[in-house]
Amino acid sequence: MSRLTPYLDSFGAILLAVIWIAPLLFAFWAAFHSTSDAVNFTLLSPWTLDNFRTAWEGAPWLQYFLNTFLLVTVVLIGQFILTTLAGFAFAQVKFPGRDVVFILVLLQLFILPEVLIVENYAMISRLGLFDTIVGVGMPYMASAFGIFLMRQAFKSVPIELHEAARIEGCSWFGILIRVYVPLAKPTYLAYALVSVSTHWNNFLWPLIVTNSPDTRPLTVGLSIFGAPENGVDISVISAATLMSIAPLLIAFLVFQRQFVQAFLRAGIK
Repeated sequence: MSRLTPYLDSFGAILLAVIWIAPLLFAFWAAFHSTSDAVNFTLLSPWTLDNFRTAWEGAPWLQYFLNTFLLVTVVLIGQFILTTLAGFAFAQVKFPGRDVVFILVLLQLFILPEVLIVENYAMISRLGLFDTIVGVGMPYMASAFGIFLMRQAFKSVPIELHEAARIEGCSWFGILIRVYVPLAKPTYLAYALVSVSTHWNNFLWPLIVTNSPDTRPLTVGLSIFGAPENGVDISVISAATLMSIAPLLIAFLVFQRQFVQAFLRAGIK
């Protein structure tokens, strides 16, 4: 039995990989074939790009792509600023109640974002940010996971570098920018990957807080495009799905080595 264990592990891993990627493979197959050929898996059927043309003409995809890019950029910039300052404070600045406050921050990890939707909606409305890119991204700019990640990265920086910068006359902000931030670049890259992929695919909150194509991200636009009242064509919807996820897939395929190295250096298991 012990001799079969490695083979069983490999078989299980391959099986899980096939199950995980099967929907993507079917979407790829359906996007390049007519609906009947896609559903019947007619292997010798001709390939076509008509589904992509139909999908592209059916919704303002350029606006959706621009909205999504602006959204993930705004969220990422806000997260970098807040998590850097908070992570540095929890790692190197001594103040009364620091550990208690850090535990309270970590408690955010146990709260599902869906639980806060009503309160976030009320707050965004009071601030006049309803149906805006900033309003969609604001609730996610303070990330407990990002603060924890930056705190761990900053605590691993040798204290000798910190003390040398202090001797040279650097302020706290100067030490942060010149010492800690450059040494934490792998952590920033790893966190950026998590943040971008998460908010690129976020659906429920943008669905609630946006009403117009001018602010609607790709996920919401895709759901409206594929709604039953618009007619269900599995091939056209698959083509639209591939267009929506193409930037993330291309980025992963091009930079997959850097992705893996960033996660390993950041200690994300």
